[in-house]
Amino acid sequence: MKNFAHIFIVFLILAVASDGVCHAQKSRKKTSPQVGASSVWGERLAEDENALRYIVEGKDTIYIDNIRPSKVYSRLPRQKGREWRKYYRLVHNFSKAYPYALVARKLVQEADSTIAADNLKRVKRDQYVSKVQKELFDVFESQMRNMTVSQGALLMKLIDREVGKSSFNIIKDYKNGMAAGFWQGVAKMFGTDLKKPYDPEGEDRLTEELVKIWEDGDFQAFYFAIFWKDPPVLPIPEKYL
Repeated sequence: MKNFAHIFIVFLILAVASDGVCHAQKSRKKTSPQVGASSVWGERLAEDENALRYIVEGKDTIYIDNIRPSKVYSRLPRQKGREWRKYYRLVHNFSKAYPYALVARKLVQEADSTIAADNLKRVKRDQYVSKVQKELFDVFESQMRNMTVSQGALLMKLIDREVGKSSFNIIKDYKNGMAAGFWQGVAKMFGTDLKKPYDPEGEDRLTEELVKIWEDGDFQAFYFAIFWKDPPVLPIPEKYL
């Protein structure tokens, strides 16, 4: 089953040549999940959007700011039940997949910028993309072959979130409809769907919650609170971060 992860190498590499633009999912529906971040460390208050305020008293100007509080985390007692087991797997798989989705986002930005700045025509564009593909295979192939099918499927969705289009459309736009149909057929054999969009307010709500925790710089502490150890450190070269 692990060999199926090579499909997701294709997703990462084809994302480089996609014409999509990076986006962030901003709209979130307020819910009270039975599992999730709120169950681990409680509800979090929204931060004040004002960067800096001040008051004047006589000849003195007093600046006022909200300092983000320090957090002290304790080990969360192991929760039982099917939903919690699924959530633990999601958190662990997210730690393995999301860094690669961020790599894909950066590659899209760099590739689109290079192609636009140099005004590359079809032949030059194909040569440039082929060079990037070879480099990515050399760097990432062994890493991504060690991913499980569920981690690869999550990566596929996270690339959709970061790049702005589904894996099916990435392959279709860069290669052709026949190639996209082939990979869709292979993916279907493993119970996934390349056309299925990332759904931050529905099926992927808990994943979106983890993205927000990552963006706030709290994922390492969150992972530690659940597993009582730091998340895995992935061997991604600094130039791709």
